[in-house]
Amino acid sequence: MIKYMVQICSALLLSLSLISGAVATPVDTYEFKSMDNQKRALELAHSLRCPQCQNQNLIDSNSPVAQDLRLEVYQMVDAGKDDDEVIEFMTSRYGEFVLYKPRMEAKTYALWLGPVALLMFGLFIGFMFIRKQRITEVDEQEISVEEQKELDKLLKRDDK
Repeated sequence: MIKYMVQICSALLLSLSLISGAVATPVDTYEFKSMDNQKRALELAHSLRCPQCQNQNLIDSNSPVAQDLRLEVYQMVDAGKDDDEVIEFMTSRYGEFVLYKPRMEAKTYALWLGPVALLMFGLFIGFMFIRKQRITEVDEQEISVEEQKELDKLLKRDDK
């Protein structure tokens, strides 16, 4: 019985180790000149979008393009380039798309101000709708003589 328990436990441990190895992410083995360069390069790679994956940054993406771009960012930071130079290089090569936070320029005003404009428009429409509802007067309907007599009759019944 104990022999079977040991075999089951070892089989479970083996399968867990295989599963954990299957979901591991690739590790970049680039050696930086300093820890500051490594920190800066990782922050930059986190702020740049993978052109192939489109919804992942360079660190999270496993695509070959992201690996190449990560290496490029690492090398540029180690070469002494500042953040603006690295970002300028990436945007000149891949366009504004690689930036998760696009720059505030004339061509991106709609992107930055569009949500605010839509919110303001929605609030304006809501305000006008509520205002119209409040302004609309309740039309007083005139009732006929017969209806008035029936109403008086019902009201007198309630008084008794």
